[in-house]
Amino acid sequence: MCGTTRGIKGAGGRRPDGLEDPGERVAPMADEPLVDRRVIHGELERARIAFHHLVADATEEELRRRTAGTRWTNEQLLFHMLFGYILIRPLLIVMRVFQRLPDRAGRAFAGVLNTATRPFDLVNHLGPVGAVRVFRPRRMAVLFDRVIADLHRRLDSESETGLARGMPYPDRWDPFFDDFMTVAELYRYPTRHFDFHRRQLTLTEDG
Repeated sequence: MCGTTRGIKGAGGRRPDGLEDPGERVAPMADEPLVDRRVIHGELERARIAFHHLVADATEEELRRRTAGTRWTNEQLLFHMLFGYILIRPLLIVMRVFQRLPDRAGRAFAGVLNTATRPFDLVNHLGPVGAVRVFRPRRMAVLFDRVIADLHRRLDSESETGLARGMPYPDRWDPFFDDFMTVAELYRYPTRHFDFHRRQLTLTEDG
């Protein structure tokens, strides 16, 4: 079944893209929780505060400025960073469905998505371009708060075994997707995505 349980990621080396290699997956001790959800709560809150600072300090000229390494402007990239969190709710629904299906169904689903990377990349690029016409920075910050609050509530409602369950994933869609993702890893995904893209912003940040 796709609902396989796994331990949290252990310490590893560095991947070519500069991210930490997850290393070997090890099972937790019997008296330890499978996942320290306090860490995930902390990551979500850190990102929420950082997003508010980015939006509050950005000038109109800076928002229109091109980013480093993407085809987006700073404003468009900020929406893309927000969208990483918005995406978690539907991804969790998909994961719940495939956890009830045979493992081959999840592998087939991930395989099909991996063959559709070109249309995905196009939609992924055009989404923020159109979205910033509706969601200006202040509105993005309000939405960011709502999305993070929802993720906090959802995380608290997850069971320990539920957080450790997962399914095969289309690892060609995003460098932060592994070929198998647990629910806990899915909650951590948007902040890793956020931190990576934050380095591509060309805003003037204090400190």
